Amino acid sequence: MRMPLQDVTVGFIGYGNMGQGVARGLVNGGVVGAGNIVAYDIDRDRLMRDTTQLGARAAASAEETVAESDVVVIAVKPNLVGEVMTPLADALDGKIVLSIAWGMWNDQLEAIIPGTSHLSVVPNLPIGVGSGVLVVEQSHTLEYEQMALVRSLFEPIALLETVDTAHMSVAGIVSSCAPAFTAVYVEALADAGVKYGLRRDTAYRLAAKMVEGTGAQIVEEGMTPSALKDGVCSPGGATIKGVVALEHAGFRGAAIGAIEAVQG
Repeated sequence: MRMPLQDVTVGFIGYGNMGQGVARGLVNGGVVGAGNIVAYDIDRDRLMRDTTQLGARAAASAEETVAESDVVVIAVKPNLVGEVMTPLADALDGKIVLSIAWGMWNDQLEAIIPGTSHLSVVPNLPIGVGSGVLVVEQSHTLEYEQMALVRSLFEPIALLETVDTAHMSVAGIVSSCAPAFTAVYVEALADAGVKYGLRRDTAYRLAAKMVEGTGAQIVEEGMTPSALKDGVCSPGGATIKGVVALEHAGFRGAAIGAIEAVQG
């Protein structure tokens, strides 16, 4: 029988920006209570500050975090996963292990914590405000009910997209790195607005809400980007002139190049 969400405790081993983003999303989205978040980080001062801010609990060790948690989130740097998690392998029996460490996919985790119930995912920072994406690896070792619990935790605050292991990296780049690229675009639009007299805060709100709404049309209405573009561009109108200017400037190629630069 699946555990009620209000009884689930989610523990974070590592509590940096992404770990905190996931925790904020779960709490602010009303999925779990702040008291059901427990975290451990080697930076004790930062841990105390950040858990206090959310109303979460600070653990004294990774072992304590595992002992108190039903779902254990690995949120340390990828090169530290083996060092941190290997001593905890036996204590993870019966826990759901969720790795948000980039590149620690199913096979790598199985080598480090063999026989445990683990799943690798890539979240993005907008998950902290309930508008995130969670890329989910198709290969994992969770039982059906365990996966159902993970989905119940994250579907209220993120779009869950399952991909095979070979595409975890590029899917993660598009969803998790691209918010930075999109922020550059929003800032550029706002700069243009300021150039022509808009207040900076007004320009930011207009550009950011435009991006949010455009994404919603594509996801919720199933509209393709090209159809959305064509719907805004009337023959001989102002918008198509701007689109052509973007093409002349290599905007599309620059966006693809940004993904290629990360993918390598």
